[in-house]
Amino acid sequence: MREGRRSADRTGAAEADPVSADEEAAPGGRPGADLENKARNLVLRMLTHSPRTRAQLERSLHRREYPDEVVEQVLNGLDEAGLIDDAAFAQAWVSSRQHGRHLSRRALTQELRTRGVEEETVREAVSEVSDEDEQEAARALARKSLRGSRGKDKESRIRRALGVLGRKGYPGGLSYRIVREEMEQEGLEADLDHPDL
Repeated sequence: MREGRRSADRTGAAEADPVSADEEAAPGGRPGADLENKARNLVLRMLTHSPRTRAQLERSLHRREYPDEVVEQVLNGLDEAGLIDDAAFAQAWVSSRQHGRHLSRRALTQELRTRGVEEETVREAVSEVSDEDEQEAARALARKSLRGSRGKDKESRIRRALGVLGRKGYPGGLSYRIVREEMEQEGLEADLDHPDL
């Protein structure tokens, strides 16, 4: 064992060193500065890898058992420096996920909430998705699903398309209307009131 850290008596039991980690200072620094630097470096590495919300960073630091005051100090400093911006994160997330994965406003809202974005920020970001954008995204999903199931019977194709839209968070009324319209574009009548659907 390193000298000054722990000492063992003859029975092998370790005795804690009277100097605690909080009292230990980084060279030329204040108490706990080394721990703060480690936490800051960890957060910066995480942000370099991908954008994160403040809540995600906070959870990550707490999982690694950093003290609350260190977590707050580090995150407040990075927030003031403009490196943590939940509003920018939410806007980028909505744009990317709505255009790339064709997620509904409801699904986008849920994803942002699970990432710890505040409710007002979520509402502002999701409000950027217009009704037309949402309908076009739903239409693209339905079209893709129906195109991929052309060899199957009509009911199976409809169920599959409705399932895809449902998993992406689209409301039932919109989903049924879009699937019906897309089936009609193919020249097929879609009776979506069928009890087996």
